[in-house]
Amino acid sequence: MIKVVRGNPTPEELAAALAVVRARAAAAATPPSGAPAARDSWADPARIAAHRLPQPGPTAWARTYWPG
Repeated sequence: MIKVVRGNPTPEELAAALAVVRARAAAAATPPSGAPAARDSWADPARIAAHRLPQPGPTAWARTYWPG
């Protein structure tokens, strides 16, 4: 509910104000068209951090980013 606190707006002014409020509410309800797509789980850094790091050794550097 919208209530006019001060002044005496004309019907045209009130209609214009309500149109702006409704347009802003509709824009906030829809996601932006240029929003980035959801990231794949493959690219998620948490996938790598969820595993223990490899033990030190001559091939440890090769297993750093490919746990498993």
